[in-house]
Amino acid sequence: MAEHEGNIFGEMRRFARTSGAVGGIAARIAGERVFGIRTDQARHAQDLKQVLGGLKGPMMKVAQFLSTVPDVLPPEYAEQLAELQANAPPMGWAFVRRRMAGELGADWEQKFVSFSREAAAAASLGQVHRATLPDGRLVAVKLQYPDMPSIIESDLRQLKLALALYRRMDNAIVQDDIFVEVTERLREELDYRREAAQMRLYGAMLAGVPDVRVPEPVAEYTTGRLLTMQWLNGVGLKAWLEGNPSQEQRNRLATALFRAWYIPFYRYGVIHGDPHLGNYQVDAQGGLNLLDYGSIRVFPAKFVGGVLELHAAVRDDDIHRARHAYDIWGFKGITDEQILVLNDWAKFLYEPLLQDRVRPIQEDSDPQFGRAVAQKVHAGLQRTGGVRPPREFMLMDRSAIGLGSVFLRLRAELNWSRLFHEMVADFDEQALAARQAAALQAAGVPAAK
Repeated sequence: MAEHEGNIFGEMRRFARTSGAVGGIAARIAGERVFGIRTDQARHAQDLKQVLGGLKGPMMKVAQFLSTVPDVLPPEYAEQLAELQANAPPMGWAFVRRRMAGELGADWEQKFVSFSREAAAAASLGQVHRATLPDGRLVAVKLQYPDMPSIIESDLRQLKLALALYRRMDNAIVQDDIFVEVTERLREELDYRREAAQMRLYGAMLAGVPDVRVPEPVAEYTTGRLLTMQWLNGVGLKAWLEGNPSQEQRNRLATALFRAWYIPFYRYGVIHGDPHLGNYQVDAQGGLNLLDYGSIRVFPAKFVGGVLELHAAVRDDDIHRARHAYDIWGFKGITDEQILVLNDWAKFLYEPLLQDRVRPIQEDSDPQFGRAVAQKVHAGLQRTGGVRPPREFMLMDRSAIGLGSVFLRLRAELNWSRLFHEMVADFDEQALAARQAAALQAAGVPAAK
């Protein structure tokens, strides 16, 4: 009873801290946009980052996502929230000892040659410690924070309320199915055995791909709340860019990123749904270390076919093929006018894939160009009554936005069209479905729903 009451009061304190911080930010944004009241956004954004970072839960993951979507937040907030990925305050040694004893037994320390007391990295659902196994392998040990299932359920309830309130103010996008998708993906992230299986899946799908490294999980040191994997040496992207890499090095890393995300998608119908900066490193040879496999989406083969159908529709300016693509994805009851609005966003995303030449991912020099396109699409959807995106759409769109922002930051110049066509030249839905089923079964990952 006492523990239950402690959880209730903990959840109430958490709700008060989160809703107070976010509510205050919302009031300031509304004050500026509606009444022209100027506020110190940089200071308030720093306050919000500290609150969300300290909470350690899925609300932080939502904040990370919001920081990548054009025009959702003012630039000051987006900049601060984007830094949440690797800067959450870690739990102390007392927590580490309890968690490790609970997962591996009271003699857990004897199962390692060394185990760092200080966390090497901390994020939304867990923190990572560096350790050495008896066979000499250097490993990363990820420990899930305490009481995460109840924290996730609390945050999901808050998110549902927030989306309901938002829908009363803005009808451009009906979020119901997206909320279902967020709910399922976050609950899946609690299962570290599932993440280990998804890591094995990516290791198989990306085997032999140049400049891409996937850590290997260690099954005997992994439980539902503990994930042990190969330690990969590397530096974060921001630190790497501060070293002023050459254009050739930037292009090489961007090529690795493109292949790491889209070979799994176009050949297996699988996508890594969390493309924020904390999930990749650059190794000493300039290659990519791809990290964190908790947020993985498996798509039906026909959904991937819909992506290629929309590419062809944009290429040929064919509204009938566009309608077919949106039908395949599961958009219901959309009008021709809404298709034209949605196609403005599709053209923005597909444009680099349509031009067979070396170019940056975005040729418009205005850093607000993507934001302007998003505003135009949002206004068009409001004007035409809004749409209800299918749940699968969220992670695919999130990956495209997140990767595009990284390619911009890298200032990469590549023939994106050629990279794309290398992946889809022999596309066949039945072949993809067969490859997907075999790969999922071999890795132990549940099939797509």
